[in-house]
Amino acid sequence: MTAKLPSIVIVGRPNVGKSTLFNRLTGTRRSIVTNEPGITRDRIYGTAHWEGKSFEVVDTGGIVPEDKAGIPGEILRQARVAIENATRVVQVVDGRAGPTPLDQELALLMRRAGKPPILAVNKVDTPKQAEFAAQFYELGDEIFPISAEHGYGVDVLLDALTEEIPVGEAAVAPPDVNIAIIGRPNVGKSTLLNQLVGAERSIVSAEPGTTRDAVDTVVDRNGKSYRFLDTAGIRRKGKTKLIAEKLSVIMARQHLERADIALLVADSAMGITSHDATIASYAEQSGRSVIIVMNKWDLALAAAQEKATDQKKRGGKFVAFNANKLVQDYEPLVRQRLKFLSYAPVVFLSAKTGENIDRLYKLIDRVAEARHKRISTGELNRWLASVDLDKGTSPASREVKIFYITQATTAPPTFVLFTNQLKPLHFSYQRFLENQLRAKFDFTGTPIRFTQRLKKRGSRQRERRAPRKS
Repeated sequence: MTAKLPSIVIVGRPNVGKSTLFNRLTGTRRSIVTNEPGITRDRIYGTAHWEGKSFEVVDTGGIVPEDKAGIPGEILRQARVAIENATRVVQVVDGRAGPTPLDQELALLMRRAGKPPILAVNKVDTPKQAEFAAQFYELGDEIFPISAEHGYGVDVLLDALTEEIPVGEAAVAPPDVNIAIIGRPNVGKSTLLNQLVGAERSIVSAEPGTTRDAVDTVVDRNGKSYRFLDTAGIRRKGKTKLIAEKLSVIMARQHLERADIALLVADSAMGITSHDATIASYAEQSGRSVIIVMNKWDLALAAAQEKATDQKKRGGKFVAFNANKLVQDYEPLVRQRLKFLSYAPVVFLSAKTGENIDRLYKLIDRVAEARHKRISTGELNRWLASVDLDKGTSPASREVKIFYITQATTAPPTFVLFTNQLKPLHFSYQRFLENQLRAKFDFTGTPIRFTQRLKKRGSRQRERRAPRKS
């Protein structure tokens, strides 16, 4: 179980530098930073350390209290959840723009919530400019001029924020499994995250591309810790026009690198598209383990049942509707479109209703175990002795002899082959070995890698020419 850290929540109106301050405090580039307002929408979590003290930092979306509709209203709701659990609240304001009515409204909102904010007057780059911060005393008593971009004044702000946090506060254990939720826009990734977490952690909207940052959420379940990353929907390159969208796609692929397992989410009602296959290839190339999640299965079932009923009404051949039969018919279609992910298990679920979420958790555990599976050298070579290597060799190829095999690493499992070959083995022969290995050992959901120790050219000639011992 992970320990609970004190929580410092960053709030403010749009485009005042909240995400820049978050990145400065956490020493990361987790939050997207551009000149476009409204980039951050969900809550973004990170961990910061200062003078031997550890604490949680939460970046919230730009708050516009009077705008209650759509995404702005959801941003406000998400921010309120973070504020309720906050140890301290930092309200970021723009020192160059001066106090605005929206700044005043936000400060009042914080005080009414029982969390009077510390004011970080941002975009103050030099001590001479610090005098402009005085105009913000009408919003609160604790004023700190800072430059989140350049670091000026941030140390003084940190001293104030951590004043009541004990040294050595709650070291957080890393999660057992890191899971990235990837897929096209609007396939239900955020809904799936909320169902896995059991709370409304990500903003869910019918508008595609709602999530822009990767939302980190840690879940403790049955004695295990899972970190879920809800990434931005990965669009086609030709469809990404705004800078925020382009950056979110780049960062989605970067956050994929932080994961152990990728949940590839697709829309069951639409089936696997070419864009789904492209995104799946990103996960496979990165060496992540993969689970294929066919979401909105409830809609696919409803459509199939409606079709069967309509067929009966029209006097056609009646076929009793069978949900299990539909899965059996549907899965081969998924496999056909994602042949390179033949090792990835497929789960049909509804993120909206929660159907089969427990099964998904069981698959995550199984795939995580397979990803870190290590097989002893002795067991591997006993397996190798039982394999008919000639079956994987084409007639035109040189006879393949594998003298020895050993496992070098895990995550993903990587094996070293000592062979008689002068060139690397053809990919088809490696696929043959992989299939034989999977038939013997459980590597569900995880890719397998092979490296090869090649036979040096001329080694036989050197052996023949070697002088005899006198």
